Amino acid sequence: MADLFDTGAKAADSTATAHRGPRPLADRLRPASLDEVIGQQHLLGPEGSLRVMLDSGALSSLIFWGPPGVGKTTIARLLARETALHFVQISAIFTGMPDLRKVFEAAKIRHANGQGTLLFVDEIHRFNKAQQDGFLPHMEDGTILLVGATTENPSFELNAAVMSRSQVMVLERLSDDDLEALLQRAEAELGRPLPLLPDARVSLREMADGDGRAMLNLVEQVSAWKTEPLDTKALGQRLQRRAAQYDKSGDAHYNLISALHKSVRGSDPDAALYWFARMLEGGEDPRYLARRLTRMAVEDIALADPQAHRVCLDAWETYERLGSPEGELALSQAVVYLALAPKSNAAYVAYKAARASAKSTGSAMPPKNILNAPTAMMKEQGYGKGYEYDHDSEDGFSGANYFPETMSRPKFYEPKERGFERDLRKRVEWFENLREKRRR
Repeated sequence: MADLFDTGAKAADSTATAHRGPRPLADRLRPASLDEVIGQQHLLGPEGSLRVMLDSGALSSLIFWGPPGVGKTTIARLLARETALHFVQISAIFTGMPDLRKVFEAAKIRHANGQGTLLFVDEIHRFNKAQQDGFLPHMEDGTILLVGATTENPSFELNAAVMSRSQVMVLERLSDDDLEALLQRAEAELGRPLPLLPDARVSLREMADGDGRAMLNLVEQVSAWKTEPLDTKALGQRLQRRAAQYDKSGDAHYNLISALHKSVRGSDPDAALYWFARMLEGGEDPRYLARRLTRMAVEDIALADPQAHRVCLDAWETYERLGSPEGELALSQAVVYLALAPKSNAAYVAYKAARASAKSTGSAMPPKNILNAPTAMMKEQGYGKGYEYDHDSEDGFSGANYFPETMSRPKFYEPKERGFERDLRKRVEWFENLREKRRR
């Protein structure tokens, strides 16, 4: 297997020269140097972290983290060329431990003969812990310089030992300007402009959704058409919009739900609806969204608007009765309601503080006066003695102490001056004043 993927810089050049068949546009436009790479200027620009490492001659093992089609493989190849390292590419999907051993053995032979190996591992997060551990001794003794590529968050998916021996480089989706530059480079290679009106050209870039490989595949399709310049509508009829990148169990899932939650918390109904729609378009289960909306009502709105909780439960039940797509409309109305509701986390903060206090005070008993005394012995022990029945007290409030006698009275709940909690704040203050009077 190692022989299939060993491509060293010279071998890659000779293979490309000898290749006589039709070549995909993406292959024909493959950059010959890092200066030709479109995008990732935060890494490859004059002050970019990767450029600084190269210029200082201190290239270390790397983890490229980013979405598909942003140049991870291309940059790895060019790094091997610029550092005169032998380039070996494997995929974690198709490579087992026997294949890895062959790769390491070949790298050891090259290392003994004075040549290093840049081992590029695509989808590195798919290797299990034992396989990832197998890289460590060869990274440490300089047999290989590892460059791993992943679309998943490496801090979740990669071993701490591999992470500690590598630097994570975050690659970004290509910007609209990057895609236009790639489009112009493709037109120069093709020798003609694409048959698109300006609005359709913008739409084509939007269809690529930041993915350079997808952009070139779209260009290849459009370039084959013999037609008058097309507008956006005509382009849309001929091309299917690329599905947005969304993995219901991966980073995109957590990133988008975080964006939705924070937009609701930030009282921005338009942004909240956008992220809600993005998740639905990505195939998210509406029931998951219903559950998260209910959590937002409990966590971020709470008693500032007690009705918010009910709105979420009603929307959830409506979805269960109507199903898709009408049921999603009820959930979207809940999104708008939550975003515009007054916000308070006072009850949430109070709950966490009470839990922490309960944990720290251990097994302290309640004061005996508020304990029931169903037996004579318990009465003799003082259970229930001196209990004041609040309904018989002035204002229906005795002001008695309900905390353990060994514990000074804490204050957990402090209502905000927002929404319904304004009224609750007045009640809290009223009871505090009464309690102070009863103490005198």
